[in-house]
Amino acid sequence: MASFSSAISNRAHFLSPKPLPHEPKHKKICSSSQSRNLYLPPHRSSIARLDSIARLERKVASKTKIFASVTDTSVETSPELVKLSKAGVWSVHKFGGTCVGNSERIKNVANIVLTDDSESKLVVVSAMSKVTDMMYDLINKAQSRDESYLSALEAVLEKHRLTALDLLDGDDLGTFLSRLHHDINNLKAMLRAIYIAGHATESFSDFVVGHGELWSAQMLSYVIRKAGVDCGWMDTREVLIVNPTSSNQVDPDYEESRQRLEKWYSKNPFNTIVATGFIASTPQNIPTTLKRDGSDFSAAIMGALFRARQVTIWTDVDGVYSADPRKVSEAVILRTLSYQEAWEMSYFGANVLHPRSIIPVMKYDIPIIIRNIFNLSAPGTKICRPAVTDDVIDEDGQSMESYVKGFATIDNLALVNVEGTGMAGVPGTASAIFGAVKDVGANVIMISQASSEHSVCFAVPEKEVNAVAEALQSRFRQALDAGRLSQVAVIPNCSILATVGQKMASTPGVSATLFNALAKANINVRAIAQGCSEYNITVVVKREDCIRALRAVHSRFYLSRTTIAMGIVGPGLIGATLLDQLRDQAATLKEEFNIDLRVMGITGTRTMLLSDSGINLSRWRELQKQKGEVADMDKFVRHVQGNHFIPNTVLVDCTADTTIAGYYHEWLRKGIHVVTPNKKANSGPLDQYLKLRALQRQSYTHYFYEATVGAGLPIISTLRGLLETGDKILRIEGIFSGTLSYIFNNLVGERTFSEVVAEAKQAGYTEPDPRDDLSGTDVCRKVIILARESGLKLELSDIPVESLVPEPLNACASSEEFMEKLPEFDYDLANKRQVAEDEGDVLRYVGVVDVVNQKGEVKLRRYKKDHPFAQLSGSDNIIAFTTTRYKDQPLIVRGPGAGAQVTAGGVFSDILRLASYLGAPS
Repeated sequence: MASFSSAISNRAHFLSPKPLPHEPKHKKICSSSQSRNLYLPPHRSSIARLDSIARLERKVASKTKIFASVTDTSVETSPELVKLSKAGVWSVHKFGGTCVGNSERIKNVANIVLTDDSESKLVVVSAMSKVTDMMYDLINKAQSRDESYLSALEAVLEKHRLTALDLLDGDDLGTFLSRLHHDINNLKAMLRAIYIAGHATESFSDFVVGHGELWSAQMLSYVIRKAGVDCGWMDTREVLIVNPTSSNQVDPDYEESRQRLEKWYSKNPFNTIVATGFIASTPQNIPTTLKRDGSDFSAAIMGALFRARQVTIWTDVDGVYSADPRKVSEAVILRTLSYQEAWEMSYFGANVLHPRSIIPVMKYDIPIIIRNIFNLSAPGTKICRPAVTDDVIDEDGQSMESYVKGFATIDNLALVNVEGTGMAGVPGTASAIFGAVKDVGANVIMISQASSEHSVCFAVPEKEVNAVAEALQSRFRQALDAGRLSQVAVIPNCSILATVGQKMASTPGVSATLFNALAKANINVRAIAQGCSEYNITVVVKREDCIRALRAVHSRFYLSRTTIAMGIVGPGLIGATLLDQLRDQAATLKEEFNIDLRVMGITGTRTMLLSDSGINLSRWRELQKQKGEVADMDKFVRHVQGNHFIPNTVLVDCTADTTIAGYYHEWLRKGIHVVTPNKKANSGPLDQYLKLRALQRQSYTHYFYEATVGAGLPIISTLRGLLETGDKILRIEGIFSGTLSYIFNNLVGERTFSEVVAEAKQAGYTEPDPRDDLSGTDVCRKVIILARESGLKLELSDIPVESLVPEPLNACASSEEFMEKLPEFDYDLANKRQVAEDEGDVLRYVGVVDVVNQKGEVKLRRYKKDHPFAQLSGSDNIIAFTTTRYKDQPLIVRGPGAGAQVTAGGVFSDILRLASYLGAPS
């Protein structure tokens, strides 16, 4: 093998100072029978600078010694060759910087290697944690003429010296420390040269930063040898040959590398080898690197060269996740990925592997296993060629194909849109566009073009978009001025969401499911791209929508089919009852109906309770006391909608508060669904009601309010069903108040009105102040809601209401005073009841919607004893719909219309209806 020295003397320019006027010949600055030759390129400087560098060169020449491998023997001198083992024998392990971050972790790595029962093992290691950054920092400090590079270099020395003292002893320790000090002295001289020159080339930087891998590989090999295993270490710069293609990429020369590996192994026939990751050499033997994150690439290349049976990448996570777990808390570990799926996910930003790491192993069908060094019980993720059937098995043992494997995002992008009628059918337009982009060195992430050829849009990093736009404006100035192109537009603040799955190609409906999930999460898609291979579907969304979009699609494909984040406003009587019902039913809904309801927040007027993963509803009262914070509606809404992985959000307003009802429009506009028994929004000002309903109709956001009229009775849904099927409403008449139903159902015999009202109050049927029920206002609001649902545009003031509160008692300061004085007015109602009974009638307090005459009313009316309204008991409500279909015999809805249990049940039913709309099985 050609030595480093010959290549460096002929081709390398390790150190390139700032431009100076003269160009003397190269000067050889170091030489040793046991080391490679190192050359510095010529300096152009003043006489003083040349003298300074000459003194430096003499100093370096007397001290510099670079070790090329553990054997310190040139591989060309081998008298006989020892062949590599046959394919499928070697097992390759790669350990990153975190895995070898300190002495304990290096011991742990050694144990993993020792317990691997493979016949032959190759271990690829990175530098110790943070060391590569420290080495780059040394170069930056020296280039900046910051003398603190000396103390920083001492820190590098001390880190490795202390680690070696903890790991090694005897000759191994002495040998390693000797080499470490040699290397540090060399680096000190080199950094001094950089300090003087004020600049270092990429080749020189690569040589410096590669030392971290050399040191960690040597230490690990010695630790393994201490256990009695014959182990050597490999400086991969002697074996791995790459051709630099750009500042960020290299292409391996597999043929040359294979030949060099055969030669190296013939002199070092170890069955356990620790090799340096990240570093390599050019064909001219100039040290270089595989660039950032290159250690995975090293392991994959070495796996291909050794024809390994598998490559295991050890990291600090349990495997490859279906999505970034920092953005989607319930992302799952994938058991398997195809090579193509892993490549797609890594390209689009998933923390899987460097995209190029997959290419070397694909050729030989070598599987890659991603394992967690800190959780050996986790099986990890296997990346390989997919089997004919690679299905997910559900809990019932049924095969369920995993069409979509994962999701990845790229942020901080901008869309560039070039459009104009002059583009259609003109050859070379796309070439000109992307030629201009190439000229400014921008990276195109995604391209989308309609078949009309009217426009081309593409995504580039946001930091590059201004240069791209200027280049396109300049390139197409004439076409823009002539009108052949209408614009070069930039859409900033974008993100890409990629959906990856190899089986998407043969599965109809995956795209529909994806876009349906985005639509139901109220996400607008800016651009779409999908190749004919269908391994991924890429969409561009607003940056602020990206995480919500990611959660929406992940939830649709991976979580319970319908996962909803809930915020409960008003944990009073109805709200508390609803929370208890949710607690009792949550497990059944999830297991049997695939509906996952998570209460992320509960707020009252004074305190609120928030959770990132879902409140434990069996302890919510206790938790509210222990962890409650000052109520803040804006913070509450932001948390429920934004601080978790669930895309669908519903706020449940269990209050009767006008202020809370005023938030509905804003919530719906933000894509938050609303469920409520609060009548204030739908019976408030007509213009606000119409605005609210219009917003709901034009979006995928739902607004359910069944419980506003009949508590748990299906009154609103019955009315809508009639209208949607083409029936025409003529009249709606009913007993809408459970409180007043109870009062008049029990106003019999010698009982007085005040006596029955007191009984209803004692039983909890009335509001704290019974006047709120007796005034008829609550019934009036229900009449208005039904009238508006029927198409009438009425205000609350348009409905005449007969109040049951005696006029003089409206001025009572308290409910106690009212109840005390009410008996004084019993005679009035007693007279009305007597007149009715004399004629065979009963009194009932009803609301009427007269659609034909476009009016409504609330009043005390008489009905024959055989009328359905006279047959009620308890607090039942009854509503009669007279329509063109049900003209002779009205459609009757009857049932309990008051009480916390039935009202909360009505709200719960609306929540489940929302789940059905969002995709839950009905």
